[in-house]
Amino acid sequence: MSVQDRINQYWTERAPAYDDYQQQPDRLAADAAVWARIWADALPPAPTDVLDVGTGSGHVALTLASLGHRVTGIDLAEGMLDRARRHADGLPNPPVFRRGDAVAPDFPDGSFAAVVNRYVMWTLREPAIAVANWIRLLRPGGTLAVVDSTWFPNGLDASGENFGRWYDTSVRDALPLAAASSIQQTADVLAEAGLRGVEIVPLTALLELDQRLGVAPNHEVQLQYLIRGRA
Repeated sequence: MSVQDRINQYWTERAPAYDDYQQQPDRLAADAAVWARIWADALPPAPTDVLDVGTGSGHVALTLASLGHRVTGIDLAEGMLDRARRHADGLPNPPVFRRGDAVAPDFPDGSFAAVVNRYVMWTLREPAIAVANWIRLLRPGGTLAVVDSTWFPNGLDASGENFGRWYDTSVRDALPLAAASSIQQTADVLAEAGLRGVEIVPLTALLELDQRLGVAPNHEVQLQYLIRGRA
């Protein structure tokens, strides 16, 4: 089984619990409002064509579609895609969800005005290759925007998450950002791939929301960041 196969299996098995947490009614409206502001500030005005790589259960894609964008979301974890499609069913402006590799998205050059992802950089094999491919998909002046944090600076074993079955040594060795100790390491990958004007934006409104309403099991409240640049 390849590294990517193991990652796919982990997230397929994790999909129900992961998505159920995001749909908690006690924070759903507040969460939606904060993320809508984050993405509205990060991207050009809607409508425009956006690719969400590693879309998971569709959180980012659905938020962007609600803002009026034309969104395609790709993922390799079938369990996550199933959840995403369920959420999109019946919406007036649904994202298109399809199976696809975040590292090597299969689209023509210049297909999108923006490429985005949330919580994907840390679990990417070959992130430098992935970012170079995302830039290739952008139109001139297009935006690349990612959200992440330093989730596991002490290593995946110290995280409290049950990574052991699928994130074995071969997987961990293939993920250069999994144990990043600074968000600058992620920003450097974007800049070194050729993205211009890379900036790091602390997401303080999200931090305040997490401090007030809590975070997922086995996670700690911590600052997340938007990292953004232009093709």
